[in-house]
Amino acid sequence: MRLLPINKTILIRKMFTSPVREKIVPKNLKGKSKSSQEWLTRQLNDPYVKKAHDLNYRARSAFKLIEMDDKLKLLKPGVVVVECGAAPGAWTQVIVQRINSDGKNQKKPVGKVIGIDLLPIDPLPGAILLPGCDFTSQETLKKIADLLQNCGDPSLNSQPVGVDIILSDMAPNSTGMHGVDHPRIITLVREALKFATQHGKVGSHFVTKIWDGSETKELEKELESAYHKVGRLKPPSSRADSAEVFLFAKGKKKI
Repeated sequence: MRLLPINKTILIRKMFTSPVREKIVPKNLKGKSKSSQEWLTRQLNDPYVKKAHDLNYRARSAFKLIEMDDKLKLLKPGVVVVECGAAPGAWTQVIVQRINSDGKNQKKPVGKVIGIDLLPIDPLPGAILLPGCDFTSQETLKKIADLLQNCGDPSLNSQPVGVDIILSDMAPNSTGMHGVDHPRIITLVREALKFATQHGKVGSHFVTKIWDGSETKELEKELESAYHKVGRLKPPSSRADSAEVFLFAKGKKKI
């Protein structure tokens, strides 16, 4: 995986060779649409799907966060994380492990993670989850603010805790039309960025998924105005035919 300069328009993926695997063809496809057949075939032949199952991750997307964090080194024991678009909880599993929010490692600080999504999320030890909640609504934002307030140190009169890392994997329902989908996801990213600038500590970090397009450069400029270092990532587990790219912004500036 390479860090990509923000002025690059072509995403470069590191190529490697591996032993040739015989393609698995799913059985009992009678009655299924062509798109369903293609999806099943891709899932059965995806090594990340198998690896996620073997390691008990809820989805293959866990490896995207693992690969990005191995490069960025943001998730550490004791930090406070807000995760936007948390369902089904695969990223949350990685976060819990890396920030020690379940307290399994008694020798390290215990972190906190709040995960939000419109969709259901099964409970996960060590995570505070807000399923069925719209991150863009004032009601949900108040819930998050209240949770951060309750995380505060009683000796400090319950001052709200600043957030160390804001992660967004939010995405609108795809229409398949790039001219529609790209602006919609950028709108969601800006909502997450607004939250990050309001609740993130000085020196905090922001990572978000986008579908690359015409508004990306303007968004990068907005990130550069608020953070010291901005760049793009395309983790190896992100499918080559996917338009998704991840933007990272490190070190929130003091305003």
